[in-house]
Amino acid sequence: MLITMKADASTQATDSVINMLTGRGFEVHTIRSSGAAVIGVNGKPIPEDLPSSMQIADGVSHVDLHPSKYPLAARSSRPEGTVVRVGETTIGGLEPAIIAGPCVIETEDELISIAQGVKRHGATLLRGGAFKPRTSPYSFQGHGELGLEMLAKAREETGLPVVTEVMEPGAVEMVAHYADVLQIGSRNMMNFPLLRAVSQVDKPVLLKRGFAATIEEWLQSAEYILAGGNDRVILCERGIRSFDQATRFTLDLNAVPLLRELTHLPVVVDPSHGTGRREMVAPMSAAGMAAGAHGLIIEVHPQPDTAMCDGPQTIYVDDLAGIVSHARTISAMMSTGVPTKVPA
Repeated sequence: MLITMKADASTQATDSVINMLTGRGFEVHTIRSSGAAVIGVNGKPIPEDLPSSMQIADGVSHVDLHPSKYPLAARSSRPEGTVVRVGETTIGGLEPAIIAGPCVIETEDELISIAQGVKRHGATLLRGGAFKPRTSPYSFQGHGELGLEMLAKAREETGLPVVTEVMEPGAVEMVAHYADVLQIGSRNMMNFPLLRAVSQVDKPVLLKRGFAATIEEWLQSAEYILAGGNDRVILCERGIRSFDQATRFTLDLNAVPLLRELTHLPVVVDPSHGTGRREMVAPMSAAGMAAGAHGLIIEVHPQPDTAMCDGPQTIYVDDLAGIVSHARTISAMMSTGVPTKVPA
């Protein structure tokens, strides 16, 4: 059963409903930080009298007895959409969020220079890998906590919130200490202990689609985070594996309008990983925005051909300006789509 509270319901009204449910022995999962509170109920069969008694409880908007497989993530639980705040930046509102930076952090001076460049060209968040999952054990794996310290320094210098990947449950607390947004990479989309761990921290989570995951599997992974109490989840379409080797992955832009229909969570597109080709990043960025994405995450570097990771898909810093300009223009044209509301 899923109970959706009214947008203006008080904290006391929500707590009262939760207490009534837990008092009757039900397990509840609640999201409430980025919009109207939503309460998922499970743990035992629902008695016949419960839905009607909940429907008349103070502050309740509606009760759904047959929610989807991802009830907290479903659009029906929060029809107006979720807007995730990261400092002064929002993801899911009318302005596109632009997340840009190097695939992997190499040096502090270079990172700060990149951060200054992407901010100048319109980026709203800085990305950078401190811990890097690599297919080969001999590839550069990142600087670890030293890289996190470099990200914090870049944030101090530019004011840009930082996004970085966390790879294991034991590292969540450390990464959350430095980062503004925790990224769950494609390979970890179904790492359920990690999903549970990030659900317990007061930081937004950028959840990348697994490169062999269905939309339903992806949304159920998001449900793990929501069910743990963290509703500041951002979905990232980053391409799926296919038979064609002409591009690194197939950027599934079908997913974007479908997700806008299925879920209230904001959606961003990663044209860097989705194509693996520098020359395709700009057109697929535009295509992603036209499909209805709330933003982009793009890899940039001052000298991509010498980058320590993913150089072929990384654009030059100055090339970001045109991508951002087009993204804003297209986003303005698409603003008549599914409405969203920024929380107070």
